[in-house]
Amino acid sequence: MKFVDEAYIDISAGDGGSGCVSFRHEKYKEFGGPNGGDGGRGGHVYAVADINLNTLVDFRFSRRHDARNGEHGKGSDMFGAKGDDVILKMPVGTILTDSETGEVLYEMLVPGEEVMIAKGGDGGFGNLRFKSSTNRAPRTKTPGWPGEKKSLKLELKVLADVGLLGMPNAGKSTFITAVSNARPRIADYPFTTLHPNLGVVRVGPEQSFVVADLPGLIEGASEGAGLGHLFLRHLQRTRLLLHIVDLAPFDESIDPVKQAKAIVGELKKYDEELFKKPRWLVLNKLDMVDGEHRAAVVKDFVKRFKFKGPVFEISALTREGCEHLVKAIYQHVKAAQKTEQPPQDIDPRFAPDQPPEAS
Repeated sequence: MKFVDEAYIDISAGDGGSGCVSFRHEKYKEFGGPNGGDGGRGGHVYAVADINLNTLVDFRFSRRHDARNGEHGKGSDMFGAKGDDVILKMPVGTILTDSETGEVLYEMLVPGEEVMIAKGGDGGFGNLRFKSSTNRAPRTKTPGWPGEKKSLKLELKVLADVGLLGMPNAGKSTFITAVSNARPRIADYPFTTLHPNLGVVRVGPEQSFVVADLPGLIEGASEGAGLGHLFLRHLQRTRLLLHIVDLAPFDESIDPVKQAKAIVGELKKYDEELFKKPRWLVLNKLDMVDGEHRAAVVKDFVKRFKFKGPVFEISALTREGCEHLVKAIYQHVKAAQKTEQPPQDIDPRFAPDQPPEAS
C-alpha cells in the first residue's frame, strides 16, 4: 500500500428539511387546526480515529464527502426524518486543518476518539409550531438551516515513541528489523526506504514501544533535497530520537563525523523544538570495524563530534548491543510517559484515568 500522509477533502453536512403548512381535514372536523410537522435535521459529518489505519490513501481517491439532507415535514403532525450521518475513519495522529484559513481544527490523538467536523442544519418549523390562542390557523413555516461546508487539509503525524534519524544506508531499516516486527525493504543503495515504517518493539510481557523508521536525510534536506524532509513531521511526536551513524561507510573518503553534523544541522533548520528533543547517538556497523581498532574509532568519533549525550555501540546486522539499547529505550519511554500530561482538548471519555486527589 502506498504511504500517504497528506490529503485534501471537501465535506458537507446535510441541510435541514423545511417545515410543512398543513391543516387537519376529517369528516365532521370543520376546523381541525394546523398539523404541519417540522423538517428533519441534516446529517452530521464525524471523524473517528481508527487504530487499524496507518495512511490517508483512501482520501486521496475520495475527496468529497456529503451527508444526506433532512426530509421535509409532512401533514398529520409528521416530522421529517433526519439525514444519515457520514463517519470518516482516519489514522490516529491525523491533524485536520481548515485549508482556507490554515487554522488547526482537530487532532485525532486517542484511538476511538470521535469528533463532529461538520454540523448538519436544523430542520425548519411547520405551522403546528405557530399555533396560538390568537392565531389558530397559521400559514407560516420556516426553511431548514444549511449544513456546514468545509475544505480540510488532512496531515498525518505518526504516533511513535522513538524516531530513527540518519543518513541513507546508515542501517536504520536493518535496526528496526532486528528489534521489532517491522520488515522494511533493505538494500545496499541510498534511499531504499521511501516511506515511514512503524515497528513495535516488545521488551517483555506488556512492555513495548513503537519505533518509526524514516527515509534518510542528506545535507540540504530542510530546503527540500532528498526524501527525508517530507517525513520529518513524523518525528515531532516522538519522545526520543536515535541518531544512527554508519561508522564503516563503503566509500572511505566519506567522513562519518561530517555527515552526522550535517544531519544535526538540518534538524535544527527544520524545527527548533525537534532539535531540542532527547537524542541518543547510536554507532552502527561495528561488525565491519576491526576489533582491535574499534575502541579507538569510537573514541575518535565521539571526540570530534562533541556529543555529550548517551552513546551506544551496536551492529544491527549481528544484533550485537541491540538488546542493551532496547532496554535503555524502554526505560526512557516509560519515564517520559509518566511525566507527560494528556492534551487539554481530549474528550474526557477517552482521557486516561487519573489517580484520585488526596483529601
